[in-house]
Amino acid sequence: MKEIGRREFLSKVGLGVALSAAAIKAPYVFAKNRTTLRVMGTHVTLQEPLRKRAMKELGIDIQFYPMGSAAVLQRAAANPATFDLYEQWSDSINILWQAGAIQPIDIERLIYWPEINALTKTGRLIPSAKVGAGDAPNKLLYVQEDGTLANNPTKKISFLPYVHNVDSFGYNTDFIPQGSAYETESWGWLLDESNAGKTAVVNAPTIGIFDLALAAQAKGLATFKNIGNMTIDEIDKLFEILLIRKRKGHFSGFWTSVPQSVQFMLDKRVHIQSMFSPGVSACRGQGLPITYASPKEGYRAWHGVMCLSSHVHGQVKDAAYDYMNWWLSGYPGAFIARQGYYISNPERSRPMMSEPEWSYWYDGKPATTPLKGTDGKVIVKTGELRDGGSYTKRFSNIAVWNTVMENYDYSLDRWYELLNA
Repeated sequence: MKEIGRREFLSKVGLGVALSAAAIKAPYVFAKNRTTLRVMGTHVTLQEPLRKRAMKELGIDIQFYPMGSAAVLQRAAANPATFDLYEQWSDSINILWQAGAIQPIDIERLIYWPEINALTKTGRLIPSAKVGAGDAPNKLLYVQEDGTLANNPTKKISFLPYVHNVDSFGYNTDFIPQGSAYETESWGWLLDESNAGKTAVVNAPTIGIFDLALAAQAKGLATFKNIGNMTIDEIDKLFEILLIRKRKGHFSGFWTSVPQSVQFMLDKRVHIQSMFSPGVSACRGQGLPITYASPKEGYRAWHGVMCLSSHVHGQVKDAAYDYMNWWLSGYPGAFIARQGYYISNPERSRPMMSEPEWSYWYDGKPATTPLKGTDGKVIVKTGELRDGGSYTKRFSNIAVWNTVMENYDYSLDRWYELLNA
């Protein structure tokens, strides 16, 4: 049937007749014509300026539902009907896929797929880079004919590759002496006695466990054959170490969201903690001297994933594809660069960034002018270098990716035992 617009339809059948029929059969059919897209995720990407910009440019209504990492994953896996798009990290993919909470994404509907760089598709930005232990995103990207996920290219993927970064810990140089990137800065600092009572860790079982495992290994307290897939025995030994410290008051807290991590620093509750880049930027914007460490052991890396709910279909599904394509269209990548994040097709965002911004955030060069964050506050002073250097250097030094291990369920039990100790 040839499609006709609503105005043409009304002119053919008569406005009064159309409205009368609508009132009888579907009283609210014309009450709201705009499609509403529900996006569930974390505070990392679900930011109000992005929501407003996307709604204006796409002509749809968008509702954001930000939560802590563990909460959003639990809700999405248990009830996919509560969201249309899911935004989080690649370590959530196996759980969501096995739960049937997400559906494959058709590559042919992704406008900018050819521009997406090698990191997601191969695990490396450059051939000499370390892939890192655990779930490198390319291992989970492609949907195979048998319904499994692997790195063999197909026409369908489990997630849209977009935002990504490497994480470590932030420390306040008013209390902890400035270290040297890749030389003296170490994950072991999280377990140093000198930081007892002033240390916090992210409360995300698939993330915080690796921060602490890297710390224990750096201190010589534990060893792992494969830190990205620990055995039961290795998990037990790690938590024996952590439980002793927890009961002695070593940990000041376990934060569940970026705003909470910022407040920990502002309140001087902690001097050192797991941190995400927006938290570091926010702290600096409020005058705190926070260094984002470049650990000599390597970073914990993560890759953002945008996933389609298994329940989404029709016009809402079309809107979801529009939103996914919008995320790779340039502006969002430039926006999130100002909080220290990278986008999978960075060259498209480059024209929307100033040359000083690109040189600082991507090339690792000194800032030639003061640079502002996403909130408009100056977060980088003239002459400053980005912690860890360039995009390529940072992603060439990955120790482990955020991962759901084979013994995830067991590690989850031990994690909550640690929280409750």
